[in-house]
Amino acid sequence: MLQLLFLSAWTQPFAEDIAHFKKLDSIHPPPSHAILFVGSSSFTKWTDVQDYFPGHTIINRGFGGSSLPDVIRYATDVIFRYDPRQVVIYCGENDLAASDSVSGEMVAERFITLFRMIRTVYPNLPVVYVSMKPSPSREHLKSKMIRGNLLIEKFLKKEKHTVYIDVFHHMLGPDGKAFKPLFMEDMLHMNRKGYAIWQQLIAPHLLK
Repeated sequence: MLQLLFLSAWTQPFAEDIAHFKKLDSIHPPPSHAILFVGSSSFTKWTDVQDYFPGHTIINRGFGGSSLPDVIRYATDVIFRYDPRQVVIYCGENDLAASDSVSGEMVAERFITLFRMIRTVYPNLPVVYVSMKPSPSREHLKSKMIRGNLLIEKFLKKEKHTVYIDVFHHMLGPDGKAFKPLFMEDMLHMNRKGYAIWQQLIAPHLLK
């Protein structure tokens, strides 16, 4: 029975990522009240994010491939355990890519669920949402991304201590499509040029 329970725990999606975070925390305990970045691979691959925001203490707990239900599932492990002073979220793009049945409305509903979970634990915690970015390899999802981003932006405008950051429109080329020079060869993940844009847009909204 114990063996079955052990196997069950490790078959949960992203269980190894969460275990890795816990190991890192045991070796180098993270500071309390830091700024927490959480979400999917756009944060995971931002391995030098601290260098982009030298005036702030950043904890990066993005886990690649995750969707909003994954962040919700592991909220205790990737958000609440860190007692952050501000949380920056990038997630939703993978939700749309996972299934044709997922709509922009569904992504917004999932985000609102996560937001309300955070507010239940931290009623006044500043929350930043970085909009879903346009990716050349996911051009077919563009209309859903725009819809999801719009609904999340409208929701956050009604909530206190929140910021919506529009990276989507800053990553488009003259043709209105995702600007390819901002991306790696897979045309999904960003290169340093893409992260430089994010730095400029995010930095003004991080707490001092």
